[in-house]
Amino acid sequence: MAPSVTSETQVNDIVDKYSKLVLKGEGSPQLGQSIQDGFGDDYSSELPETTKRRFEKYGIDISKGYPKRPEKLTLFLDEAEKIRNGPDPDYVERGVNADPEKKALFAKAKEVRHLTKYVGTELVGVQLSELNEKELDELALLVSERVVVFFRNQDLAPQKQLEIGQFFGNNVEKHPLAGQVPLPGVEGPTGLTTIWGKFNRRNRDVTFKQRGGAIWHTDLDHEFRGPSITHLHLDAIPKFGGDTAWTSGYAAYDKLSPEFQKFLDGKVAVHRSQNKYYDKNNILGGPKHIEREHPLVVTHPVTGWKALFVNRGHTLRIKDLEPEESRVVLNYLYEVLEKNLDIQVRFTWANETQDRSLGASAIWDNRISAHYAIDDYDDEEDPRHGTRVTSLGAPPVFVPGSKSQRESLGLKP
Repeated sequence: MAPSVTSETQVNDIVDKYSKLVLKGEGSPQLGQSIQDGFGDDYSSELPETTKRRFEKYGIDISKGYPKRPEKLTLFLDEAEKIRNGPDPDYVERGVNADPEKKALFAKAKEVRHLTKYVGTELVGVQLSELNEKELDELALLVSERVVVFFRNQDLAPQKQLEIGQFFGNNVEKHPLAGQVPLPGVEGPTGLTTIWGKFNRRNRDVTFKQRGGAIWHTDLDHEFRGPSITHLHLDAIPKFGGDTAWTSGYAAYDKLSPEFQKFLDGKVAVHRSQNKYYDKNNILGGPKHIEREHPLVVTHPVTGWKALFVNRGHTLRIKDLEPEESRVVLNYLYEVLEKNLDIQVRFTWANETQDRSLGASAIWDNRISAHYAIDDYDDEEDPRHGTRVTSLGAPPVFVPGSKSQRESLGLKP
């Protein structure tokens, strides 16, 4: 039976009655429960000391509360789908014309430390705040080749983090629901998303047995033009735990047999949003995810290498396959990404070289990776807080005839 159409009067009544929402679980709007938007969800008194010092140093006013939510939360599916639902004519792909040897960027580093053979590089002694556009362009190329690049002991203003993100993507993700860092003179979402376990869990009773609920995922892959480069800066680093792991879509594709690669090339997968929204035509049907189609294998616009573009967190199904066929294929691909340790890197934010009074940054390419936040730290005694800027790119594409990473580098299959 087709769902009955909700009248405009009913929709307006719902908006009026439930204009205040609570975001729980995956951050979906839950009708009938109440919080305030804007600065109503105030966790400012519980911020870690290193975060407070960073905010104070760089003029971030948290006197009204923290974090900041959008003043008008996006409730409905059609409204959420319209956000950035089209190409950006001003988008410039950084790294395409950068020096392949990255001489300017590497000259700033005391050491270029590759953490594994093909995934993950740490640039020792580089301050992100001091990089010029030429060096940032070379960094974009390095990220596209190495998947993720790390920087320790960073004195980084939130405003500078946002500026770097805007260079990489022209536009950055301004989430319609997520908590964000308020910036002087900026109304509405700022593009600096709060990454903070204590706030995300919001007083839920979490025990050791209930933790570890994270999942391998790619950020915001439901977007029409999804994330290109993401920059997470931790300004409160646990003494122990809180590591993050990344896995390479390039290397996962190269794990597959040539015949299986041919089968996957050109296929389309359906991705869903993390958050849910209400369908005006079927309010009583409950909140729904945004769904978006993307190539299952993508060709990176800078390297030209093919990569698997699926993840357990958000990929729903492969288009044009029977449900069971799709399930079998996707589960196999998830295991390739998740279980092959030789195509992964795990970053320990705090080690003997990290000054915990300063921050650390990870910059990665969402188009060629999935990541996993390891939730094994103590929010009360050893907090972890960060700010994230996600640069938006062009819609992901598959280019017939493009090569895999190992094929392009002339390595043995």
